[in-house]
Amino acid sequence: MSALTTIGLPVALGIIMLGLGLSLTVGDFARVLKQPKAVIIALLCQLVLLPAICFGLVLAFQLPPVLAVGMMMLAASPGGTTANLYSHLFRGDVALNISLTAVNSVIAVFTLPIITNLSILYFDPFDDQLGMQWAKTLEVFAIVLLPVAAGMAVRRLWPRFAQAMDKPVRIASVVILVIVIAGAVVQNWTLLVENFGRLSLITTLFCVISLTVGYLAPRLIKVGKRQSIASSFEIGIHNATLAIVIAQTVLGSVELSLPAAVYGVLMFFIAFGFGFLIRDRSRAPETADATPAPSASPPSAPRP
Repeated sequence: MSALTTIGLPVALGIIMLGLGLSLTVGDFARVLKQPKAVIIALLCQLVLLPAICFGLVLAFQLPPVLAVGMMMLAASPGGTTANLYSHLFRGDVALNISLTAVNSVIAVFTLPIITNLSILYFDPFDDQLGMQWAKTLEVFAIVLLPVAAGMAVRRLWPRFAQAMDKPVRIASVVILVIVIAGAVVQNWTLLVENFGRLSLITTLFCVISLTVGYLAPRLIKVGKRQSIASSFEIGIHNATLAIVIAQTVLGSVELSLPAAVYGVLMFFIAFGFGFLIRDRSRAPETADATPAPSASPPSAPRP
């Protein structure tokens, strides 16, 4: 495995998570208490429903064991920071997205290793080798939470510096990530091409289902439309980079990262199209839900 993968990918993810931390405050975690219904349904979809759906898809498509575990790792990954951008573009509740991403990133430190180990135990892709050990779980903690904590500390201590660095860090993370992924694709081009056809359908279907569940589940329990749009992107846009880093650097398997790699490319186009779909349908309800401007009340009829 090349230095581009073993060093470049964790660095790229670290910068992305640092950028997330620069945009977070303690209040973003506290905000979840103000919208408990929206947060609880989104977390239930993310942590319980999506892994179950993904497990069913993996069995239905009869994926090889390594790719099956890769899909389950993808399903267990938290929402990506790109969800905030999509939520902004399509009139979602961006504040809810930020809070969900923050909470999901913390929870994923525990749930991602659990789901990964259960998947390895069930599908047995590594010839009876044990899965993610405690030491590797600590690596996940270091990869995910330490950069976020550092970013939050910088914002708390030097808010002006954090605000000034927010955009440069985002740009740097995108540039580095594109370079690293492009290099990884070139190095593993044959392996990717061989599996793209097998993975494109299941990843596309999983993305569409994730977005749909994320939107409809909150609507069924009367959560507001803007919050439902935010939930849709939070659940449908997984942090594929995290799954790739865990697969390649923590578990040492390029093949394990292929589902996340394919998903990471396709989800941007699928989510963009889905965003137009729910935005178009939400225009009328949004105006209906909006608070009407005060107007003069008609004179009441005289009492008898």
